[in-house]
Amino acid sequence: MGFYEFSSPYDWSRIAEYKRTAASVPGGMVDLSVGSPVDSVPLSVRGALTAASDDPNAYGYPATAGTAELRAAISDWFRDRRGVDLGAINAGIVPTVGSKEAVALMASLLHLGPGDVVVQPRVSYPTYEIGTQLAGATVLKVDDVSDVESWRSVPNVKAVWVNSPCNPTGETLSREWLYEIVAAARQIGAVVLSDECYAMLDWRTGQGGVAPCALDPQVCEGSADGVLVLYSLSKQSNMAGYRTAFIAGDYALVARMTAYRKQIGQIIPGPVQAAMAEGLRDGDAVREQKARYERRLSALVGALRAYGYDAAMPQGALYVWVKARSGDCWQDMADLARLGIVPSPGEFYGAPEYLRFSATATDGAIADACRRLGA
Repeated sequence: MGFYEFSSPYDWSRIAEYKRTAASVPGGMVDLSVGSPVDSVPLSVRGALTAASDDPNAYGYPATAGTAELRAAISDWFRDRRGVDLGAINAGIVPTVGSKEAVALMASLLHLGPGDVVVQPRVSYPTYEIGTQLAGATVLKVDDVSDVESWRSVPNVKAVWVNSPCNPTGETLSREWLYEIVAAARQIGAVVLSDECYAMLDWRTGQGGVAPCALDPQVCEGSADGVLVLYSLSKQSNMAGYRTAFIAGDYALVARMTAYRKQIGQIIPGPVQAAMAEGLRDGDAVREQKARYERRLSALVGALRAYGYDAAMPQGALYVWVKARSGDCWQDMADLARLGIVPSPGEFYGAPEYLRFSATATDGAIADACRRLGA
């Protein structure tokens, strides 16, 4: 598995000057750019990590495929939180060292390369494109992946990225749209890669607070064939530094990926696997964190409206996605930096006329940002 060159506008050093300006403002900088959690790791997770710090999976080599405890916790999570019986749809599981590496390596682990095409949303998390480039495959950006006619007839499409709820827009796809995507991909022999890292952060009313899953039997017609779902505990449990995520889906594809991952050492440390299992079990902690994010998002939306942005509560995820008042994200970045506020430029995600404001800041920081915006 060799890597090809990649290019991307996604470079956090590009906002360093705006951070310097913001830091010079009285009261300092309110950083709403990087979506990095700031709240405490749940006590249950920390306890599990400590308890496993000297067990056989700590002083011995841990299982690449995950401990029996972790695999059971993932299966239970799918059943209890997503309404999916992994055994019934013949789905495999493999834990990953965070979801970013899973996204970045996905095309390579699928043996895609020159001549192969990978579809992705035009406005999206930059690592989808970077991962395709690293494999030497061709990126096809479409305005809406659920518009299957925009890619179904394109030659050599081998994989289709779906991100629901979406980073950065918050858009969340219905079961019906996911079904159409899976059905169209199967017709042309492509794999659906469904990044559902924000699945537990669905803000739409009447939806139960959980986004639809590509492995839902109503979506995949009772079979995981040709479907891979990614999930991470970084946001739901504030475990970004633990690097805990997993891939579930097509049994044969997961088995092959697991074999590759074992040989290249992409293995979650044993004690972290124990912590991950506890994070998946602790639903109370997830609900508490979700309530925090809902309050912060609501406050941000109100303040951004007061400042003049056409802001709305996202359907899902952790970000308020707004069109730049000036029409250019960099001009708005400069204007906001003079208030001491630093969002993320939309150019990073393929939309230079937009900005992304992250709710991953403390309650105090969010309140300060709202005050500065005039709310």
